[in-house]
Formats: sequence, structure tokens, C-alpha cells
Amino acid sequence: MYGLAMAILVFLLEYFEYRYLVRELSVEILILIIALVFTALGLWAGSKLVSQKAPQTEFNRNEKAMAYLQISERELEVLEQVAKGLSNKEIAATLFVSVNTVKTHLKKLYEKLEVNRRTQAVEKARELKLIRWFDDKSKSVIR
Repeated sequence: MYGLAMAILVFLLEYFEYRYLVRELSVEILILIIALVFTALGLWAGSKLVSQKAPQTEFNRNEKAMAYLQISERELEVLEQVAKGLSNKEIAATLFVSVNTVKTHLKKLYEKLEVNRRTQAVEKARELKLIRWFDDKSKSVIR
């Protein structure tokens, strides 16, 4: 990008008779003009790079893995809440079930996913594309 800008700048200087400009304008002014051109180019390129957003891809759940592991929709809901970092009590309140029901769903999930801890269950579910990735602080979906 900068090479192309430099080539265009050199071409423009030649076009406006470089030798005439050097004789009429001081070196400081030429340096200032070149610096302003590259500053504007840098600001433009920086704004284009910063404003680019990651392409939003829709989450496609691995239905084959769900069917193979025989994970129910309710167990999947519990797993998503665990991935958000909620406690059993918070999950129960969110899904309008008892804490014991949440524990039962988790126990079944541990068996189906062949894990021993919540973190392992979430990690394995993410690897199998059963759940979305969540940002821990905002509990929002990462795309």
C-alpha cells in the first residue's frame, strides 16, 4: 500500500516537473507535503482496518453428535447455562426447575460426555459444537 502511494507520489512530482518544484520550494515544504500524504494514507488505512468487523457466522449445532450422545433439549439448555458460568441454583431459577433437576441433568450429561467436571463438560460440548462460545464477563455469544 505504501509502495503504491510512494510510486504515485513520485509520478505526481515528475508530472509537475520535479526540477521546477525543487528549485521553487524548499526541502522542508516538500518533506511536509510527503509527510501529510503518508499521514492521510495511514489514517485512511487504519480506519479501514479498525472498522472491519468479523463476519458473523450463524451457529450450526452438531445434530449428529446430539443424536449419537442422546442429549435432550433440556440437558442442552442446562449445559448452555453452565457454559455461561451460572451456578446450579441460578440455572434452576432461569429454567424454572428445581436444583435437584439441574443436578440430575448434569449427572446425565457427565455420563454422556464422559467427563467428571463442569469445565470438562463445557469444553467437550464446545469441541463437539453442541453449544456456542460465551464471553465470561458479559455472558454474550461470541461469534
